[in-house]
Amino acid sequence: MKVEMVELRRIAMPLVRPFRTSFGTQTARDILLVRVVTDVGEGWGECVALADPVYSSEYVAGAQQVLRQYLVPQVVAAPLGSARQLASRVSAVIGHRMAKAALETALLDAELRAASLSLAAYLGGVRDRVDCGVSVGIAPSVPELVDEVRGYVEQGYRRIKLKVEPGWDLEPMAAVRAEFGDDLLLQVDANTAYTTTDLRHLARFDDLGLLLIEQPFAEEDIEAHVRLAATIATPVCLDESVVSAASAADAIRRGACSVVNVKAGRVGGYLEAARVHDVCAALGVPVWCGGMLETGLGRAANVALASLPGFTLPGDTSASSRFYREDITEPFVLEDGRLPVPQGPGIGGLPLPEVLDRVTTSREELRA
Repeated sequence: MKVEMVELRRIAMPLVRPFRTSFGTQTARDILLVRVVTDVGEGWGECVALADPVYSSEYVAGAQQVLRQYLVPQVVAAPLGSARQLASRVSAVIGHRMAKAALETALLDAELRAASLSLAAYLGGVRDRVDCGVSVGIAPSVPELVDEVRGYVEQGYRRIKLKVEPGWDLEPMAAVRAEFGDDLLLQVDANTAYTTTDLRHLARFDDLGLLLIEQPFAEEDIEAHVRLAATIATPVCLDESVVSAASAADAIRRGACSVVNVKAGRVGGYLEAARVHDVCAALGVPVWCGGMLETGLGRAANVALASLPGFTLPGDTSASSRFYREDITEPFVLEDGRLPVPQGPGIGGLPLPEVLDRVTTSREELRA
């Protein structure tokens, strides 16, 4: 596969409502898309880095720079046998997993479209629909949170995830549980907002019958998660701490978690995400697919990933309308709490040209 050109396109996507987490509030997404043009066809990838380095060290402008200066020159310099060779081709660049993931996805999309093979089939997917959960941000008040959750429950989402932080946890959790009952699959995500001084407080989460608590401590502090997992009955899930299949295996063997959130961008691409899935399956640990407010391009690839057999918990693979009034692809629509797995070649969808042009803020083409 010879890469003839790589396009880096920035788009601006306003959210249907502000999305607040422990690390900040988003009202719009500044998204970097990667399009590759090869001798076998073209492909698309979406970079999940945020505008600022608050979720991870990566951010969208930095991802664009590392693609422009370091990654793209490596793939236009000489042909690739397949997208699987990208990792070794750019191994001299340390980190920058989200940038690498976007480029790898675009290469995979081109390669699989040429082979008339879907990403789900290529990765080993076994489902034609996946159960969907929804991530609910920190609300201005508890009644407003309950109203928002009610809307998602009525839409049919099969799991609710609440963002929490110190000062916004027990009361909103208890209100949601009281309103919707014990049958609601409910989990919480702290995005590293707590410290080990909160261990006793976090133990009170056990009273809420949660599916899991996600990433309460800093990503580097595996030992703190080991202590928590040994202290509470609620399953501990890792997100930011898992940056590879090897890190997942290490955390599980140390007893830091019993569930893993798999985000392809965070681990460097869908190929490594599949390896994380395989490691967790071998160790008997369930996984679910996390989300980063992706457009239909990233959502299509996430749904394909979530079709693998080890993804037994509903993921953050919500419908397009959860975040965007108008998606850049044909919208993903919830059906009985599930989304259909794209069956078309590659990631299974393409941007709508007129919508894409309307939301584009900049674009550049890189060639050999």
